[in-house]
Amino acid sequence: MQKKELIKLTLAGEKTETIPYAIWSHMPDFDRDPVLIAEKTYDFYKEYDVDIIKTMNNGMYSIEDFGCKIDYSEIAKGGVGKIIDTPIKCGEDWKKVEAVSIDVGALKREQYYLELLLEKLKGEEVPVIFTVFSPITTANKMCGNKITDFIKQGYGKEIHSALEKITETTCNLVKKVIAMGADGIFLASQMSSYAVSSEVFYKEYGVPYDKKVLNASTGWCNILHAHGSDIMFDLLKDYPIQIFNWHAWETLPTSEEAALFTGKTIMGGIERMDITNHNKNKLRHQIYETIKASGGRHLVLAPGCVIRYPLDKEMLSYIKKIKMETEQALF
Repeated sequence: MQKKELIKLTLAGEKTETIPYAIWSHMPDFDRDPVLIAEKTYDFYKEYDVDIIKTMNNGMYSIEDFGCKIDYSEIAKGGVGKIIDTPIKCGEDWKKVEAVSIDVGALKREQYYLELLLEKLKGEEVPVIFTVFSPITTANKMCGNKITDFIKQGYGKEIHSALEKITETTCNLVKKVIAMGADGIFLASQMSSYAVSSEVFYKEYGVPYDKKVLNASTGWCNILHAHGSDIMFDLLKDYPIQIFNWHAWETLPTSEEAALFTGKTIMGGIERMDITNHNKNKLRHQIYETIKASGGRHLVLAPGCVIRYPLDKEMLSYIKKIKMETEQALF
């Protein structure tokens, strides 16, 4: 069975001959070079035989063209990119944010990455999902994760204006990548968590802009990634998506609960740090419980987020091995 057909049947709730799975990571040594990252993404797909390809874009690409400068030197060691300069130095700076062109700079670079990847995949029926960031995630990164401070200082109106411009840019990018041939988008929401913000905040500054971005996609396989612990599940569960992804086993809800209350296909079931930490028994248990709870339907088995770099090939291969063993034992 072709992978696109497998995913479409999974979205429809059909019992399939095998449960699809996906894994992904950042590739910090290559992800700002479209030629190299396209090659590495394709090689990753071929080596692990994933059923959905999520583009492994640099996590800061959405803020580069808005004037931010980033230090990436710590990522290869397991750290994160750090903003070393930003145009948002005071509340008044939010007024200066304008929509940026998707035809130059980092946004053009990421489209070229997609173009090269799609070219490599010609003749292979596998879904390709392009990663974008929620507007409030981009805005928060632009100001060094201090957006709630600016709101407390009274700059909510100015931030809404900036969010409109960021959303316009993001929607233009979404429409373009779908037109290029992506099957959907992976919308990463990194502030829809009680650990980093409040429900009142996200209802006003997150939800309306998230939905504009999702509605800009005419793809058939759109994924919401609810990042972090203690997610705002009540706000997110009814988003206009086909697949719901979150840090399952790291935080609630359970896989069974998420499937029931979203009514959608879930992408999850594996605690990513157990991959990094070589916890094979925990991984086996998670895979077993997740597949058993799904009854073999509406599930893409996956970690809740990126697998930390550097990658361990043995552990990544272990996931599919145990998935297949579990399917055979249960079904």
